Amino acid sequence: MSGFSASWLELREPYDLRARSPAVIAAVVAALADRPSVTIADLACGTGSTLRALMPRIKARQNWRLFDNDLSLLARAPQSSPPNINVTTVPIDLNRDLELALDGPIDLVTTSALLDLVSDEWLQRLVIEVAARRLPVYAALSYDGRIEFTPDDAADQKIIAAVNAHQRTDKGFGAALGPAAAQAAVECFERVGYTVVQGDADWMFGPKDREIQIETLSGWAAAARDLGEIPLEEVTEWLSRRRGLLSAGRSSIRVGHRDLFARPTGTR
Repeated sequence: MSGFSASWLELREPYDLRARSPAVIAAVVAALADRPSVTIADLACGTGSTLRALMPRIKARQNWRLFDNDLSLLARAPQSSPPNINVTTVPIDLNRDLELALDGPIDLVTTSALLDLVSDEWLQRLVIEVAARRLPVYAALSYDGRIEFTPDDAADQKIIAAVNAHQRTDKGFGAALGPAAAQAAVECFERVGYTVVQGDADWMFGPKDREIQIETLSGWAAAARDLGEIPLEEVTEWLSRRRGLLSAGRSSIRVGHRDLFARPTGTR
């Protein structure tokens, strides 16, 4: 899959944490409430943001297995933890060896910012594998295609369309679901008899959130340039105007994401 730098993951983590749906997290915590210990498999863990988000909320003794194909990110994942938390990092290619990551006793599968990068085929494979094992899944921060700028710009909708088209290109798992991922996941889980709790998990960037706005706007401009459907001059001028608004303290952005917790009906 396409890699993300440790610096980008560090920059976005506070915004991810604020964005995560409280209702979905509450459903996850409630599902584990009666267990003295839990084993959690975190797919595409990055540097461990899902662990840091959930660990304080789950009261049971926790065994985390963190899976990623990027050794440099795994090296930055938590190497020590409180006494009731055990963390193991596992390098793995989830495109090739998903089933291996799901082997053994597991009480919860988690992932963040992954489903919008995978193909429909891989998503169906994931759902089939977890359903066969009757495992609940917490999948957070799937980008859903909604971007809102304040104030707006005449070129915003062109850029958003280009970003959403780029999101559907191959990210290492085949043609990505991109903005369709969250709804596709809900439908896949419901087809295998799971109940799904879902909620908005939008990034909210205000005028003071300068660094992440700069990185996000630059990334969107790069995606639009890569796609090649908007003249380079238009993309460059749009980015310049957006940066000008940010420098003037006038730029706010909402970026739509969805969280879900899918659970086998009547079990676990």
